[in-house]
Amino acid sequence: MELGVLYSGGKDSTLAALLLEEFYDVTLVTGHFGISDDWKHARETAAAMGFAFDRLELDPDVAREAAARIREDGFPRNGIQQVHRHALERLAEREYDAIADGTRRDDRVPTVSRAQAQSLEDRHEVDYIAPLSGFGRTAVDRLVDARLEVTVGPSEEIDRADYEAELRAIIADEYGPGVVDELFPDHTQTYVTGVRREKE
Repeated sequence: MELGVLYSGGKDSTLAALLLEEFYDVTLVTGHFGISDDWKHARETAAAMGFAFDRLELDPDVAREAAARIREDGFPRNGIQQVHRHALERLAEREYDAIADGTRRDDRVPTVSRAQAQSLEDRHEVDYIAPLSGFGRTAVDRLVDARLEVTVGPSEEIDRADYEAELRAIIADEYGPGVVDELFPDHTQTYVTGVRREKE
């Protein structure tokens, strides 16, 4: 069975792919708005992990709407949630038997409610799977530490292919770089660089 994992190159979506590869033919799929070429970071990680990779073109109008919403709200949660829903919809339109993402039990954003998952499945005749939905951050970190090589750093400095990078670029362009710092709280991001080699 074919499965597409919505993929950022970070630890959560990488771990989700690893958990699912025993049961599905997994393709890592990175959504992007064509604002930057950050999607290439995810392609590099997919290659390092030995997974097939594909790009998913998203609607730039959704990115602009999300950026405006972030500016209006004064925080990124609702805008990122809007983009994630759009990306899942686009992924569900592809020819996969199942789709997945790396959302965890304790994620504040993005999240997928039970009703949203059921709606995706019913409307697109596809299985939606969130393999990390029973995992908290500590459990995920332990598994990642045991299995993956990961770069960790401030969000604005880490190479990655998530929605936030392109949303930051739109906001910086439309409202000025200083506004980005006001709207996005300081937090760390991860970027997977490969599989951790077992000690001999």
